[in-house]
Amino acid sequence: MPTATDQTIKHTLKHYAQTAKRLIYLAWGLSLLSVLVLVAQSWILATLLAHWLTQSLLGAPSDSDVFVRFAPWLVVCLLLRPVLHFFKDKLAFRAGLQAASTLRADILTKITWAGEARHHYGSDGSLASGVIEQADTLSAYVGRFYLQRLIVISTPLILLVAAGSQSLIAMLILLLTAPLVPVFMILIGHATARKSREQFAALAQLSGRFLDWLRGMATLKRLQATASASDDIAHSAAAYRTRTMSVLKIAFLNTAVLELLSALSIALLAVYLGFGLIGILPWQKNVVPVAYQSALFLLLLAPEFYAPLRQLGADYHVKAQAQGAIEQLLPLLKHPDPTSDTAKQALTLPNPPAITFTQVSTATGERVRLAPISFSITQGQKVAIIGESGSGKSTLLQILLGFCAYQGDIVINDVDFKTVDMTQFRSQVAYLSQQTMLLPMSIADNLRLPNPNANDDTLWHALEQVGLKNLIAKLPNQLATPLGERGSGLSGGQQRRLAIAQLLLQDTKLWLLDEPTEHLDEQTAGEIHHLLQTLTRDKTVLWVTHHPHHLPWLDQVIALDTPTTQENIAQGSPDEQ
Repeated sequence: MPTATDQTIKHTLKHYAQTAKRLIYLAWGLSLLSVLVLVAQSWILATLLAHWLTQSLLGAPSDSDVFVRFAPWLVVCLLLRPVLHFFKDKLAFRAGLQAASTLRADILTKITWAGEARHHYGSDGSLASGVIEQADTLSAYVGRFYLQRLIVISTPLILLVAAGSQSLIAMLILLLTAPLVPVFMILIGHATARKSREQFAALAQLSGRFLDWLRGMATLKRLQATASASDDIAHSAAAYRTRTMSVLKIAFLNTAVLELLSALSIALLAVYLGFGLIGILPWQKNVVPVAYQSALFLLLLAPEFYAPLRQLGADYHVKAQAQGAIEQLLPLLKHPDPTSDTAKQALTLPNPPAITFTQVSTATGERVRLAPISFSITQGQKVAIIGESGSGKSTLLQILLGFCAYQGDIVINDVDFKTVDMTQFRSQVAYLSQQTMLLPMSIADNLRLPNPNANDDTLWHALEQVGLKNLIAKLPNQLATPLGERGSGLSGGQQRRLAIAQLLLQDTKLWLLDEPTEHLDEQTAGEIHHLLQTLTRDKTVLWVTHHPHHLPWLDQVIALDTPTTQENIAQGSPDEQ
């Protein structure tokens, strides 16, 4: 019996296939035309061959008019079918590409909505694998299997009608042997689906491990632990290779058996027609039930009758791979849409906001990530949020960014936070995390990420405010200077200043700072502290930190209690520090 998850996977696959419905039906229409051309081509060939054999073997009078009449039509059919197949395959490819692009866009949107909570759906490496590798399986599913499901209905039906016009027994043979292919396809398909799920799980694990080790390569080199990382990646790669080969073995077995079944079915029809032509059928001795021309026509149609069924069986592993991929992505795809609630209201922050927390807490399953806390922040106040690792400091910021569900009440400028349109509110919040997130493109492009319409003068002004104007001006390409991966090309302090310039360009009145000086040396950290003190004078600031004594300019210090085992609350993870 299909489970609820199986039904959800099936519905999800159908949903994305429907996004390319027009292209699929156009490809199907071309396939129908191709089958009709095939019937005409087979009939013309059977007529010409029967006429030639009659003249050659039986000495019948020569009739060249038959070749003159039918040869041009045969040429047209022979040329037309490849053209129809070419455009059908092209449309099918575009349909698969469109469906995969839609899935990729949805994955990226869900990751955006999830924010830091994306880690609940896997590591960054596994999510990247979902965007690239797993989305590609949908392209093959829509362009091959989903289209083939339509072809496998229309093509055999047309050919059955054509066969029935010549011999009802031949039609019955085709009709009775046809189910052997899909039955075996389904039996093997279940094993393929299970193996595909294991394959994608191994791929996600390999991608996650590889990215994690790569990010920590500098630390690994300092600790001389690169050999351990290499062994770990090799072990994950071997697991993925083993599971991939298991899928391929089943796919090859499936293809071989389907070819055998098709060959046996065609042979059965050929035996009936051959015995009938020499009049030795047990129930019709000395009788020719099917004329020679009709027998040739049926033999030409038989391989094409089983071809769609055989192709569907060969493509069944594509469906299994798509099911495995969607099953891995399903938790992320189910992430709630924050824009779906039309009752949400816009909250505009033209001035520094006042914020009140009343017994705010959050939990994931049995794990409490933030113990209940209450405090108030007045307009323009600068507040330090302190606490031990696992106390939920970063979780508190994620709540204000709308990336984490919570219990209790939050009021911003007398508005209940639960009624706020988070997409609109988030655009008015400046967030600076522990890691400086810069992309491998020019300095100007990085600065324009929060404000695409900013002109060069605005960019230079922001750089001047953070003390980078002179440095950037001395570079050969100035604002057009490209940065490397994760901002390489600038020092840690310079990267931090560039990230603060992004906040200035965003021009918001609420700043959330998650230990922005955590990975800097003492001198650089002091410079960043002084810079932020100057730039946040007319803003409400929440600064998460371990060390409030480095922030004497802040107005208030709020301490978070770390959940204890006596309270049956699990300690938070390092990503919540």
